[in-house]
Amino acid sequence: MNKKRLFIRSAVAIAVAASSTSALAAGFQLNAQSATGIGRAFAGDAVIADNASVMARNPAAMALFDEKAFSIGFESITTQIEVKDAKYCGPACEVTNGAIPATTVDDTDDVGGTSIAPNIHFIMPLNEKFAVGVNAYSNFGTKTEFADDYVAAEYGGLTDVKSFNFGLAGSYRLNEQWSFGAGIDVIYAEGTLIRKPSAQVTGALSLNTQTQPLVGQPLLSVDGATGIEVGFNVGTVYELDENNRFGFAYRYSPEFEAEDDKGQTITLPLPDIAEFSGFHKIEDTKFAVHYSVQYIGWGAFDQIEFSNLQGSVVSGDYNKAYGWQDGWHYSIGGTYYLNNDWTLRAGYMYDTSAQDELTSISVPDSDRQWFSTGLTYNLDRSSTIDFGFTYLMGEKVSVNESTQNPLDGSTLSSVSATTQANAILMGLQYSRSF
Repeated sequence: MNKKRLFIRSAVAIAVAASSTSALAAGFQLNAQSATGIGRAFAGDAVIADNASVMARNPAAMALFDEKAFSIGFESITTQIEVKDAKYCGPACEVTNGAIPATTVDDTDDVGGTSIAPNIHFIMPLNEKFAVGVNAYSNFGTKTEFADDYVAAEYGGLTDVKSFNFGLAGSYRLNEQWSFGAGIDVIYAEGTLIRKPSAQVTGALSLNTQTQPLVGQPLLSVDGATGIEVGFNVGTVYELDENNRFGFAYRYSPEFEAEDDKGQTITLPLPDIAEFSGFHKIEDTKFAVHYSVQYIGWGAFDQIEFSNLQGSVVSGDYNKAYGWQDGWHYSIGGTYYLNNDWTLRAGYMYDTSAQDELTSISVPDSDRQWFSTGLTYNLDRSSTIDFGFTYLMGEKVSVNESTQNPLDGSTLSSVSATTQANAILMGLQYSRSF
């Protein structure tokens, strides 16, 4: 293989790693455990324990139940992603150092999508000391899809990633103040990552007739990769009195490997999560205040590993280094117990970005604000319907991505743009105690 062919093939390989893997690591953590939590921006969710969904945030909180509890519901997540003012400098632009000008890319606002995340939880007290529970829900997920004719195609494409947690947990009440809990998470994930070369990159590949077999191939195509891993979670609850309590929980997430039907694999570390929550019912009123601080260990995301890539321009094994930063959620909320039938709630969260110096147009990330409201209607003394709504507003971010040649450091293509990612979350849930 001559140097020119190796230059193009290697540079395109790095482009794939830069554009596609960031979609998996963009820090788009889902909070999809309950409609109740959506309605208060998940403030206090590791300790409030108003229905069985609390076990997803803190297994120790199962000790707060004195009868069986069941919850089932779903959450819809609609992402609204805008990519504006984009300039794409393709191979000719890069080779001529801008003498051939960059291409103006049309603004787009339809690369997001809507996903549905179901959840189900069941808690069964065994006696005054012990309780057990099972549940299923989602912790991570994202979906973006750019049009096939998007000018900067190697920075767009299709990304569809989702995970599902299947949990088994137990709790133990030590005394009137302290309770402890632990659980096992079986995590199933599936994902599709497809990147195709832009028309300009395809033209560069076709300049050399020896590269013709590469023309028409996707840069990367990993379709329907799946995998199963195991994690765990632990937690504790401290009850100061019947109106004031605190909770702390830690969740370990494993390094995850997914494989598709062709034997192609993607390996990436998922972040550990820690959360502290408080709940305070204001005496002689109908009000309660609650809050949470959550840590998400995205700093552990050092690289993504591709193995056995085939049927595309990129083949074999590739590793791509990253420099993510840890994320934080800070939330505060209030609950108003209107009467025997209705409970109203609201909350606010500030959510920090997982991305640091490296940014992406395929799944934009930024600091975000959550504005949430919700309600509970008591169907009878033992069953409720919950509705929650959140508008998630991200900041505008200036993005600059490039594709580097690993041989001499030159650049094959680059793109600059302004991105903003907002989302609407809605949840509906039925809960019953018996």
